[in-house]
Amino acid sequence: LIQTAEVPHQLTLTVFELGDNFTFHCPVSETEGKYLYWYKQSLGYMVQTIAAVVFGKITVSEQFKDSRLTVTKGDTQYFLTIRNVSKEDEAIYFCQSGAAYSQSFINGIFLAVIDRNQQKSVNVKQSPETASVQPGGSVTLQCSLLSKNKEDQCPGEHSVYWFRAGSGESHPGVIYTHRNSSDEQEERSCVYSLSKTIQSSSDTGTYYCAVVTCGEILFGEGTKVETNKCLLGNVSDSGSELDPVVLVLGVLLACCVTVIAVLIFYVNQRKVCEYCKGAMSDSHHLGHDKSTVDQSNDLV
Repeated sequence: LIQTAEVPHQLTLTVFELGDNFTFHCPVSETEGKYLYWYKQSLGYMVQTIAAVVFGKITVSEQFKDSRLTVTKGDTQYFLTIRNVSKEDEAIYFCQSGAAYSQSFINGIFLAVIDRNQQKSVNVKQSPETASVQPGGSVTLQCSLLSKNKEDQCPGEHSVYWFRAGSGESHPGVIYTHRNSSDEQEERSCVYSLSKTIQSSSDTGTYYCAVVTCGEILFGEGTKVETNKCLLGNVSDSGSELDPVVLVLGVLLACCVTVIAVLIFYVNQRKVCEYCKGAMSDSHHLGHDKSTVDQSNDLV
């Protein structure tokens, strides 16, 4: 009995160059990990069994008995190592572990092998470079397969894969696969589109597309998708937005200036009133004294 996870796990993507060494690990349980199997699935081909581990005994399949490939045992995991990787090693690798009648898939990875020295007649371009949307909004990503000459337009049959690398994740995960035909064809290019609803920050990150064509995988540069919870409008044509923090600080500053102005006005008014009261009091006393002097002169 083979068990699969209720929620399928995303495959992680790792990219190696020709000649690099690749190591893939598979954790096992001391009590339940009596049986372990390694599998390889090249794109467009059926699954192949690489090796089997039964009660600690490692048996490598005949077609994989290569000096470049080894399977070793660690304390709590097994390691699959491929030295001097080539384009033939480009595939999905995963392992399955458990008891005799109850096994489940443990780990999986998509190994891509690139040759930076190879002159390509086609290349992949992604757009836009960045995208900012509100939570619940959608974003449309484009992946274009461009050719240097018209004869290579959409060469052969190919598939397109989309990957997402979230913040804090070491490898991108496969999220979507296109059919073999493009959404639209332009002169010397094939264009694929992916419409994605961004529900929360868990959907943000860098989205990559990869086109499998002519026996190789071509990768885009990626599109960075972010959420913006408070879109207050554009400040300029460039799309820059007013920062809510700046707005709040501006309001607080205006309130402080208003309060200070009111206090200054109140203090000045109080000083003026006190001066007026003092002047009136002096005038009253002076008039009273003059009246008294006049009455004295009359008596004399």
